[in-house]
Amino acid sequence: MMNLLRTIELALKSLMLHKLRSGLTMLGIVFGVFSVIAMLAIGEGASQQAQEQVLKLGATNIIVRSVKPPRETAGSQAPGSFVLRYGLLRADYDLLSRTIPTVEQAIPIRELIKPCRYLHRELNCRIVGCTPDYRDVNHLNMAQGRFISDEDRRTRDNVAVLAAGSAQMLFQYEDPLGKTVKIADRRYMIVGVTESREASAAIGGSMSGQDYNNDIYIPLETMRVRMGDLDVDRRTGSFSAEEVQLNQITLRISDKDQVVPTAAVIRESLAQNHKDPNQYSVVVPQELLKQAEQIKVIFNVVLGSIAAISLIVGGIGIMNIMLATVTERTREIGVRRALGAKQNDITRQFLRETITMSVMGGTAGILAGLVCG
Repeated sequence: MMNLLRTIELALKSLMLHKLRSGLTMLGIVFGVFSVIAMLAIGEGASQQAQEQVLKLGATNIIVRSVKPPRETAGSQAPGSFVLRYGLLRADYDLLSRTIPTVEQAIPIRELIKPCRYLHRELNCRIVGCTPDYRDVNHLNMAQGRFISDEDRRTRDNVAVLAAGSAQMLFQYEDPLGKTVKIADRRYMIVGVTESREASAAIGGSMSGQDYNNDIYIPLETMRVRMGDLDVDRRTGSFSAEEVQLNQITLRISDKDQVVPTAAVIRESLAQNHKDPNQYSVVVPQELLKQAEQIKVIFNVVLGSIAAISLIVGGIGIMNIMLATVTERTREIGVRRALGAKQNDITRQFLRETITMSVMGGTAGILAGLVCG
């Protein structure tokens, strides 16, 4: 133990004689170790976030989503017609919910972007026509009031539930419960407000992740009666119309092991009602999770390799400096040899200095990586 402490003391004294050179040499190791830890931490964090977003879609869920075709290639647009027809049908919902034994629950969803107005405030919101089960499947918690009920569906009431962002933008500091908002020239009474939640992963038919904070939820039957399947967009100098019955069907499977086989059955079933398979997308979060894990491994290997190169460069820097030091200290080596030092003693001296610099630089790099990571 005494020999080790004496060795470290001698190495430190030798390095302190050339503080600037020793410090600059250690910087290579500091940045090398720091880059290894920082890059792996960044990769792990990004992968973890992606996996959490995928898991929010539900490990036992299968999501079937309508995909809008390019207008110039739309096969469902009749000659001379301005209406683009595409996507999922109510017949698809009936088929999937009634004929596949492993489907435990099926939630039909209709979406429209409409202006929503309260007093002088107006906001373009995603209006979601849904059923009461939508809340549980999408992990929505209520901040105030209640969600859509079966009674709302049966009576087709003009009731609405605001997401946290929509409530904040429209009502700001007012209590929205019991008040009415105007959506597509009709008034809806607010019966609840959901809590804010993070977006889920991107899915087929959508360019970005699902953001639930700016939605307004109304009963699916109310949406069908009040707004219909036809969505007309009139703008200055342009006119477009599209007809969609359902934008999404979320299916909850009874057994996690049956998710992938059921997805294959769903694809076969949908082919009965759709000649063009590009009009819909079947998304299996389980498969997305596996892909995310594979990407994580590749990501870590690539980032680790880049960081390792930085570490190697730092090691080469120490090697070059120590070689230059040996040449510079030829006189000192000669004096030590004259006083009886052996070649192994001289070699150990320089190794001690090299190891000390590496350990100090590595420790500083680890601390910096932990602080920033």
